[in-house]
Amino acid sequence: MDFLNRLIIALTEVHPTHPMFVHFPIALTGAAFLFILLAWWRNSAALEGAAFANIALAAVSTIAAGVTGYMDNLKNYVGDAPNAGAKIILAILLFLLTAGISLFRYRNPDLFQKSNRLLYAGAYGLSFAIALVLAFLGGVILYGF
Repeated sequence: MDFLNRLIIALTEVHPTHPMFVHFPIALTGAAFLFILLAWWRNSAALEGAAFANIALAAVSTIAAGVTGYMDNLKNYVGDAPNAGAKIILAILLFLLTAGISLFRYRNPDLFQKSNRLLYAGAYGLSFAIALVLAFLGGVILYGF
């Protein structure tokens, strides 16, 4: 029981929670971009479905990463982490983009077959690029520029 108590205290009070969540939007937007490129190359509805699932999960995980990042910023940096303002704006933009892609695709299941694939795939690529910039800015907080 002592181990469980120490683990809970370590996760909730000692260690920052943001690092446990931040990797999900990065990986999911990257996987979504890869799947949409493969779907385009192979003209595969199944691969496009995998891209859609990943981008929808990225939208949800962006909320968790953003909330924990904001809380850790207040707790560990007293709200003054380097580039915090830019990260907040980019995180909101990432959420809006991934959620927008997800909702638009959910309402139009045959979107990949009937729309401008370049624009559709470009939105996936843009979401991955934003996630990478956020990752870089997070690294700046930890390791400096």
